[in-house]
Amino acid sequence: MLWNVRSRALLPALLLLFVAACTAAEGEDAPTPAGTKATAPAAKPKPSKPARRAYTISFAGDVHFEGVLRTRLDSNPSTALGPIANVLRRSDLTALNLETAITTGGTPAPGKQFTFRAPPTAFTALKAAGVDVVTMANNHGMDYMESGLRDTLASIKQSRFPVIGIGKDEASAYRPYRATVKGNRVSIIGATQVLDDEFVTAWTAKGDKPGLASAKNEPRLLQAVQQARKNSDTVIVFLHWGTELATCPTAVQRGLAADLAEAGADVIVGSHAHVLLGGGYAGQAYVQYGLGNFAFYNWGPETGRTGVLTLTINGRKVLKDAWTPARINGGIPIPDTGTARQQALAGYKNLRGCTGLDATPGQGT
Repeated sequence: MLWNVRSRALLPALLLLFVAACTAAEGEDAPTPAGTKATAPAAKPKPSKPARRAYTISFAGDVHFEGVLRTRLDSNPSTALGPIANVLRRSDLTALNLETAITTGGTPAPGKQFTFRAPPTAFTALKAAGVDVVTMANNHGMDYMESGLRDTLASIKQSRFPVIGIGKDEASAYRPYRATVKGNRVSIIGATQVLDDEFVTAWTAKGDKPGLASAKNEPRLLQAVQQARKNSDTVIVFLHWGTELATCPTAVQRGLAADLAEAGADVIVGSHAHVLLGGGYAGQAYVQYGLGNFAFYNWGPETGRTGVLTLTINGRKVLKDAWTPARINGGIPIPDTGTARQQALAGYKNLRGCTGLDATPGQGT
């Protein structure tokens, strides 16, 4: 009898031990003994941010699809840019200047000697050639005025092809193209410093008004750069600037390049002059003053010299710049080879002499 009484007295304690054991087995927190501190479960490690790696980006100059180029486009958009596409496709990113309205209708801008337009298949041709983004902020982007702009914006939307420097309103026109490449957050902004006086107001995006991003409104462009700097590893500005047929940068170009670099731009490239200009470093920023014609119906002795600029970048640092020289033949760039290539490379290098830029970072003005 004595054993049975003791057993009954121990039953509540045994039951408590049994419940505690079951609770621990189910993964719940066991009671903490009095006088001891509870230990918090170890926090799960946060996923590490992917390390940045160097990437390549290529730039090319002015492209339209008039004349012989329209024939190529209509024949087969997938081969319209010819063999230079093999160069463009090699880079992680490729950008160029699309100097035409995308419309098959509209009324030409009054008083302009040259007006360019192309059908929406232009975007098909560019994509097939390995182009990732184009700027349309230039002095031909609205050659067919407001109705042509409406067609252009509709084609951009339908094609889903990335276009900068033009938009349905001011915010859209100055908005950068953004991409993450090998861990680098890249932003590219497009703007034009070249607009005929009579079209500056009509063609410039302002508030809710559609149009182009204008570098003539420098404070607005600098604001776009400063904003992009806040959440980008690399900030690039693609400009339409300079003076036609002048192989040295103007004081206005040099001043704008310095202001953009101070605002946070790492790379500043541009075109418009129809001839090549030099490139190099202004401090840590890389500047290229003139990429010349690229796919263009004008291929004279100087206006036919062209090429592809390829930069290797990691974050804000431009690690390497390379020039692939080419010559326009039948409207399209044909890469130089052999002796012609060596001569073209030497000629391009010599263009740096009047730019105030340096061959290596950290020394230019």
